[in-house]
Amino acid sequence: MSEKLPPHQSRPWSEALAKPAARALIALAMVLIVGSIFNADHAFFKLGTHRDTLRQASVYGILACGLTLVIVSGGIDLAVGSVLALTAVCGATMAIHWGWSGWLVVPACLLIGGVSGGVSGWVTARLRVQPFIATLALMVLARGAAKYVSGGMKVSTAVRKEDGTYNYVDVPGLFRGIDTRILGDNVSMVTVVFALCVVVAWFILSRLVWGRYLYAIGNNEQAARFSAVPVTAAKAGAYVASGVFAAVAGLCQAAQEQQGDPEAGIGYELIAIAMVVIGGTNLAGGRGGLGLTLIGVLTIGYLDKILSINAVPEAGRLMLTGVIIIAAVLTQRRKQT
Repeated sequence: MSEKLPPHQSRPWSEALAKPAARALIALAMVLIVGSIFNADHAFFKLGTHRDTLRQASVYGILACGLTLVIVSGGIDLAVGSVLALTAVCGATMAIHWGWSGWLVVPACLLIGGVSGGVSGWVTARLRVQPFIATLALMVLARGAAKYVSGGMKVSTAVRKEDGTYNYVDVPGLFRGIDTRILGDNVSMVTVVFALCVVVAWFILSRLVWGRYLYAIGNNEQAARFSAVPVTAAKAGAYVASGVFAAVAGLCQAAQEQQGDPEAGIGYELIAIAMVVIGGTNLAGGRGGLGLTLIGVLTIGYLDKILSINAVPEAGRLMLTGVIIIAAVLTQRRKQT
C-alpha cells in the first residue's frame, strides 16, 4: 500500500527528463564553446584550469544535491549557506580547539546539519508554513548560531589563551585529508566527496520509494495524500537530507580554508539553486534529477571560471548569473504552457 502511486508517477525520472537534459547539455556546450573562444591565452585548455573548476564548484555542488531533493518535492531551502557556516564553525572548534578525532567530528557535524534541516522540515511539513518563510527564518537562526558559537571570530589554528596570547596548533588530520589531492595531484578530495554526494542523492531519487514520493508530492501534493503517500514524513526527510548535505559542504569549506568562518556560505544557497534550475529541475517541483543538477553544476562552474580567467569583475559575474537564472526560469514556464 505504501508504494501505491498514480501510474504516470511510477518512473517520473525517466519520463520527463529528456527535453530538460537536452536543453541543459546545450547550455553547457555553449559555455564550453565560449571558453574555447575566450581562452585567456590558452589557459582554458590547461588541465589545471579544469581541475580547479571542479574543485571550486564542488562545495556548491554538494549543496545543490540536497537542494535537488527539496526542489523536486516542490519546496525550497534558503538556509543551506547558513547551515554550512554553522557546521564549519562547529567542526573547526571540535577538530582544532578540542582536538577531537575525525571519527567524532564528522558524525557530530552531520547530526548538526540534519537537526537544522529537520527544524525547517518540521515547520514546513507539519506546521504547513511556506518553505520560503520557514527556511528564511532558519537561515537567520543558523547564521546567528554560527556567530554565537565562534564568538563572531574565525575559528583558526591560532587558539587564544587566558592571558590573551595565542597558541598555534597544527591543522587537524581531518582537514588535511579533505584538502588533499589524489591521482597525481589532479583530483581534489573535495571533488571526490561531491561525486559521492551525487551518487547518494541520485540513489535516493531514482532507486528508493522515498524518491518516488518526493516526485509525487512535487507533482500534486493533494493527489499524493490520496495515494497513501506519507507526505509529512517524506517532505521533512528531504529537508533533513538537505541539512546533512550542507553539513558535508561545511566540513569541506572549513578544510579548504583550514578554519571555521561564521561568515562563510553567504549567497551560496543562491548559486546552488541556480545550478539546480539551470540544469533543468523544475522550481515548481515534480520534475528534475541529479543528472540535470550535475550538468547545472558544470555549467555554472565553467561559466564562473571562464569569466574569472578573463578577468571579469565579480560584480559582472554575479549580474550575468542572475540573468541566466531568469532565462532558465522563463524557459521552464514556456515549456509548461
